[in-house]
Amino acid sequence: MAGNPNQRTYLSLLEASDSFPYDPTSAGRYYQLLLPNDDQPHGYLLPETVQKMPWTPDFHVSHSQPRSVTVLDSSGGKDTAGSVNAAFQKLVDICVEQKLFHILDGKHSEPFSIVSAKYPVHLERFSAALFGITCRGSYIIAYTKANDGTMRLWIARRAAHLYTGAGMLDGTVAGGIKAGHSPLETVIHEADEEASLPEALVRERVRSVGVITYIGVTGAEFPGEKGLVVPLINYMHDLELPGDVFPKPNDDEVEQFYCMTVPEVQKALLNGEFKADSAVALVGFFIRHGVITADNEKDFIEINMRLHRRLPFRLP
Repeated sequence: MAGNPNQRTYLSLLEASDSFPYDPTSAGRYYQLLLPNDDQPHGYLLPETVQKMPWTPDFHVSHSQPRSVTVLDSSGGKDTAGSVNAAFQKLVDICVEQKLFHILDGKHSEPFSIVSAKYPVHLERFSAALFGITCRGSYIIAYTKANDGTMRLWIARRAAHLYTGAGMLDGTVAGGIKAGHSPLETVIHEADEEASLPEALVRERVRSVGVITYIGVTGAEFPGEKGLVVPLINYMHDLELPGDVFPKPNDDEVEQFYCMTVPEVQKALLNGEFKADSAVALVGFFIRHGVITADNEKDFIEINMRLHRRLPFRLP
């Protein structure tokens, strides 16, 4: 939501996305998601979610501290992954059919891996936040450089019908990483689908530049259930485009692209015009390219730390 730019800073943009409390006792109010033959948690569920969820016999809910929801292995160890996947699918099918949760939007969605698991298990993307599992995304920030060295960024405007961030500014290309797909495969596919960028060009020019990690909590501006825990790993990529290559919308998710100067992007960021996770991605981009530095940003160290938060669950 746009507002007075004087009320925002780069740090406050990160705080809006990295909103899960740093107090280690905060996790105690949630139910831990447990998988068979694994004593480590894989997600945090709200008590309200646990109460509303139509649990099947494939799950065991414990209300004793530490509270937990455990997926049971109906295969008796013969096919644990298959048993877990079937349990999640049966439960999500019921939720979608009965329209129990707004976040599901009455739809099925592609599979997202539970990346903290020791064996290949997944659940539908829209349901991931209900179980509080770690989600993964892959981003491209595309830019061009003029003859004088000045940089312009290719910024998308999201379509008005999208579930989150409708009509807001966005990075050039982004997408959730489906089960069985890599970060690079994801951005190559999304670059074609969202921005009409040819695969050969993206493969030749895209550069992996690290990851951003943080833990979000769905808040007032989120259209679905509030208070859901969303740990995130976002793989970042930079893409310098030739001056004669222009991203163009190729699906119904992007309304249009703008070629914006660095000051224009900075102004839009601090005016709250960007989708929250894209704002975080752009802050990271500006640090990589020397726009935000220790000399011009008083919160430089804190910002860098918030861009790389240690997540509470096993890493992939």
